[in-house]
Amino acid sequence: MCCLASIVPLGAQAEDPPKPAATAEAATPAVRPALLERSQEDAQALERLVPKAEQQTLDAGNEQFLALWKPANDSDPQGALIILPGAGENADWPNTVGPLRRKFPDAGWHTLSVSLPDLLSDGPQARVDAQPAAQPDKGTGETAPAKDTPADANANVAQATAAEADTAQGTDAVEASEHNDQADAERIFARLDAAVAYAQQQKARSIVLLGNGSGAYWAARYLSEKQPPQVQKLVMVGAQTPARVEHDLESLTPTLKVPSADLYYATRTADRRAAALRLQASKRQKDSQYRQLSLIAMPGNKAAEQEQLFRRVRGWLTPQE
Repeated sequence: MCCLASIVPLGAQAEDPPKPAATAEAATPAVRPALLERSQEDAQALERLVPKAEQQTLDAGNEQFLALWKPANDSDPQGALIILPGAGENADWPNTVGPLRRKFPDAGWHTLSVSLPDLLSDGPQARVDAQPAAQPDKGTGETAPAKDTPADANANVAQATAAEADTAQGTDAVEASEHNDQADAERIFARLDAAVAYAQQQKARSIVLLGNGSGAYWAARYLSEKQPPQVQKLVMVGAQTPARVEHDLESLTPTLKVPSADLYYATRTADRRAAALRLQASKRQKDSQYRQLSLIAMPGNKAAEQEQLFRRVRGWLTPQE
């Protein structure tokens, strides 16, 4: 009996399952999925709100993006209007973008509304700490200048190092900004290439780019740098130059080779002044096809403001009517 009593506890202990695996699993942190871009989240929201018949998934290089397509309500369409929203806007934005994409099919135009990806140049810029950390003294634990080095000499070295660090940091910031600007342009141009190719597949006899806000800047830059023969006209609405880009709209305006309409709100002082600079730049170009059209902002009546915009754009596209 004594022998049996001594064996039973040992058997009970042997039956207890080992727990190292559970401890290892608890120590392993959960891997979070990569966050979506804001533009991707907007696209997912549009997929739930916009009729499926209007949704088109287009390929731009190694990524896909959502575009909204509405065919012209006409047996003989005049062409396709590719709409590019501005920063912070989606392909069905309630101002300019959405109203124009829905109104122009009744005027005999296909509409294809795309959206901008999130821009690298708008992201936070990394700060570089170029000054080396002071070394603590092993005896006291306090930081101190190097031995046998006068205090004023340390100050001079620190000032020289700081100046060199500022110069290096400034150079790195400029190079990073230029790299981001080029990367943003390539990504947006790929989307516009895909949009133009899709419009061509629909047998559009004329293709017009219309950009709103910063979308007008990217549309103008696309036509200036790539000069695609498939695009016949450009419309800019409330044009704005994004921050930290290589070229501004004032320098791009004289380089446009297609008829261009620049619609701005004359009641907004900043917009009026920027438009005046673009007009002056266009006048320096021989045989310029650039034209400005003024609009009146109507904060209390958005429907009338959008109808005014539609009529001005339609009148410029079809002057014979």
